[in-house]
Amino acid sequence: MVGRRSLRFAQSRLKSAVGRRQKRYAVLIEKSATGYSAYLPDLPGCVAAAKTLEEVQKLIREAVEMHIESMQEHGEPIPEPTTLVDSITVTA
Repeated sequence: MVGRRSLRFAQSRLKSAVGRRQKRYAVLIEKSATGYSAYLPDLPGCVAAAKTLEEVQKLIREAVEMHIESMQEHGEPIPEPTTLVDSITVTA
């Protein structure tokens, strides 16, 4: 039964993705005293926190999917990604 339920879930996700294009959002992950937090500047309110880096990466992906799904259900426009990410190396 679990296999069928998983298959139905995957099929419904695929069906809802038809006709949509992929967007690449910048995710900022910060180390804290108790673990890690993550957020997307282009999706205000979409955040995650966890004890490990791997867990926060998993949770922020799930949070983004739920956030976008909720926006679609409420007829809200999905923001375009605009945040650019870069890094520099300095002597310190």
